[in-house]
Amino acid sequence: MSKWDSSATQRRRFLMGGAAVGAGALLTACTGSGSGESDGANQLVGQQQGDNSQPGETVTIGLSIPSDDHGWMGAIGENAIAQAESFEDVKLEATEGTNDVNRQISQVKTLINKKVDVLAILPFNGESLTQVAEQAMRANIPVVNIDRVFASKLAYRTWVGGDNYGMGVNAANFIADRLEQQGVENPVIVEIAGIDNLELTRERSRGFAEALKSRGLSVTMSQSAEFTPQSGRQVMGNVLQARDNIDAVWNHDDNQGVGVLAAIEQANRGDEFFMVGGAGSKVMMEHIKAGDGPMAATVLYPPTMSASAVNMARLLAQQRSVSGLVERAVPSEITLHSATVSKDNVDEYLKTAF
Repeated sequence: MSKWDSSATQRRRFLMGGAAVGAGALLTACTGSGSGESDGANQLVGQQQGDNSQPGETVTIGLSIPSDDHGWMGAIGENAIAQAESFEDVKLEATEGTNDVNRQISQVKTLINKKVDVLAILPFNGESLTQVAEQAMRANIPVVNIDRVFASKLAYRTWVGGDNYGMGVNAANFIADRLEQQGVENPVIVEIAGIDNLELTRERSRGFAEALKSRGLSVTMSQSAEFTPQSGRQVMGNVLQARDNIDAVWNHDDNQGVGVLAAIEQANRGDEFFMVGGAGSKVMMEHIKAGDGPMAATVLYPPTMSASAVNMARLLAQQRSVSGLVERAVPSEITLHSATVSKDNVDEYLKTAF
């Protein structure tokens, strides 16, 4: 089985839209035992352990995700490909990343027609991709649904994703603990949320509010941004103008957090309060490690979930079970823990930051 001529080249094509191979083309790869690259974000991806690491029947995994217009999504693609490369019994067929729902549907249909053994799909819109995912399941092609859930459980065999509610809980607990250590009474707590009509944003906010309430605290001010640095800067700028005193900030997303930090720096208020981020970007972890500003922690939404999804897809196609579980079938749902990364443990998580 041949490997890709260049792993780095293929990754760029996949993540940037694959202009060199034409619109709608499939990037096909027979993967080997390793890529030979050493990307910092992938140091823990591609490591095989346990009985399931032994080669089995060669299987083809079809992969479809949105385009990498966000650092987290770029890491999703990188990690999926790196994990597939680590198996000599996996052939990966990855469609070009797209945020066009109709195009993604067409790409998944192409994978179905090519009779891949299993599909791993992170839909741009879960509801819109439900019907084509159900089509795959009816064709006896198991679907691993990554993160954004389909509208029906008939559309997937296994779901792998993050814990949005848990992100809010862990951010609240870190903030409550730090405020208690500082002896702050009646604190002013600001929440910079993501896009407010998304279920993931609502779950993060709900976890945050409920965990704060359990500690006798509440959100003083909550504003929504759009997961972009530009929106983060604008929203945080408005908050700083409205509030003379702030004790703690939870920003839902580290990408928009770049703008949030820029607004804080511009206002020269970085030493007045501390901030907790969300998702786990390398930039924010480096700020945490350096202690050079208000960033005190970030709660993870791990982009390594795509690597775990590739693992589950391989096991489903080979009809194997998960090592360490008594049950002989792959679980129907796998929710990944949202760890809290602070200065005490940041070195452990920099390896998988995006």
